[in-house]
Amino acid sequence: MLEKYVKAARRENKSDLVLKNATYLDVFTATLKKGDIAIAGEKIVGVGEYIGEQEIDCTGLTVLPSYIDGHVHIESSQLSPEEFASLIVPRGTTTIIADPHEITNVCGMAGCEYIAKASESVPLDVKIQLPSCVPATPFETSGAILNGKDTQKHIKNDYIFGLGEFMNYPGVVYCDPDVMQKLESAHAVGKVIDGHAPAISGYELNAYLCGGISTDHECVTKEEIEEKISKGVYVHIRHGSSTQNLGNAKYITKQNMRRFILCTDDRHAADLKEKGHLDDALRKLVQVYGIDPIDAVICATLNCAECYGLKWRGAIAPFYLADLVAVDDMKNFNAQYVVKSGKLVAKHGKPLFDTSKRYLPANVLNTVHLREMKAEDFVLELKGKKAKAMTIEPGGVVTGCEIVEVESKNGDVVLGGTDLLKLNVVERHKMTGNIGRALFKGYGFKGGALGITIAHDSHNIILMGDDNESMAKAANRLKEIGGGMVIVDKKSGEIHSLTLDIAGLMSSRDAEGLQRDSRALIEKAHSMGVRREYEAFMSLAFLSLAVIPKLKVTDAGLFDVEKFAFTDINV
Repeated sequence: MLEKYVKAARRENKSDLVLKNATYLDVFTATLKKGDIAIAGEKIVGVGEYIGEQEIDCTGLTVLPSYIDGHVHIESSQLSPEEFASLIVPRGTTTIIADPHEITNVCGMAGCEYIAKASESVPLDVKIQLPSCVPATPFETSGAILNGKDTQKHIKNDYIFGLGEFMNYPGVVYCDPDVMQKLESAHAVGKVIDGHAPAISGYELNAYLCGGISTDHECVTKEEIEEKISKGVYVHIRHGSSTQNLGNAKYITKQNMRRFILCTDDRHAADLKEKGHLDDALRKLVQVYGIDPIDAVICATLNCAECYGLKWRGAIAPFYLADLVAVDDMKNFNAQYVVKSGKLVAKHGKPLFDTSKRYLPANVLNTVHLREMKAEDFVLELKGKKAKAMTIEPGGVVTGCEIVEVESKNGDVVLGGTDLLKLNVVERHKMTGNIGRALFKGYGFKGGALGITIAHDSHNIILMGDDNESMAKAANRLKEIGGGMVIVDKKSGEIHSLTLDIAGLMSSRDAEGLQRDSRALIEKAHSMGVRREYEAFMSLAFLSLAVIPKLKVTDAGLFDVEKFAFTDINV
């Protein structure tokens, strides 16, 4: 193969594909240049004047290295890997660092294997990170457990690229033996380790990084970013659906920009379809935050490739992988052509590959195990006149705790005339019967219940509502359909649902149909009062995430993340 590249490079033979008359970004010198980009096989062989067996005229377009998503959970799109690829590849993303943390918490290693195998049929390089925290904490019930010995065994698999985001930062800092075994197992086979370390600084950050962890996508303040970069961390700028910190771009300077990388983390189908993927992040970085477009693209390409040791990616140069996107300009980033490993795979925003035959093994289906729920299961008996209520700011996942006045009647809290709702997490993996109970203030929903089997990170059933019977109906419908999203309208008696048959997280349907029905269900939730500032269902999905402050609820109860201990709802 090297001979093929060499002969094409020196123009002894025609190239297989040439992008003619291209203005292209040289990420190494951060300059725009002109020339024909020649491709032989899956490699770029040179830029100059070339003739190809196939040629694409790129006059008026700008050719960039295609984008690399530095941290993403495919499951959060609610799409199969094949359909996920059909939405992001035409937008210019051809490589992702995928942490199948969500499906692994439900299905164990079968979930990892499913993501890897399902991705084989599409022109998207999916680099699988072995989830490091299954479960995320010992304070919830997950569908699987991966301990240090499991990690030592599976990290050696060829399809495993690295170790996923290490959320158990206390376990690292205080040298939990199981945690140490996981980290040492990754280092023993030379695989990268992703981080998750919100608000850690000083000596604790030093200790955390001594685990050999190299990234973080949870930075909030300028000081936090500066400290982490100064200590060798690559900082993700995140553009998800519920979790976004593009505003951190204001801390990018010419001196530190080589330590920033882009990621989406959690982005659902509707946003991918309507707004885009990393192309949307680039648009906003340039148009809203005033970032130099060349710097922004380097963050989405070369920086990420170097961070994750993806040799021969992220640039337009000889012997680099021919992963390219031709865009209209570096302000709007509308992809006109996408090339993956030397093949044209998308044109004018449409995929040129078939995703109709989707891999669907039985071991990721029928994952909701639940007894028949009744209205009395959702009675919330309080001891006094005051209680703790969860709150959440729009656009984030950090929750607050507010002390609220409450009334009770017949042994159940009274919600009428208040801005309070019941929030419950129902265990759905092992039929333990666990139900975590909380109050939530400010969501706006009224007149029934809504629920979802996406509840980070153990993915039990999370329900919110103001009517016990409606909440029971919502839980039972989720069991009936094998997982998904549901709204029970008490007034009409109607139950509206969307099936997510793959682990209760993802759909085996096509992206178009799922996006349409998902949008309709979201609109129904807003019509029943959910504030427009919230992602109606995806915001719900983070209310059980017991590694992000301040107050969360798991199937085992109300949890104070700052104290890392359960807390009483009564005051």
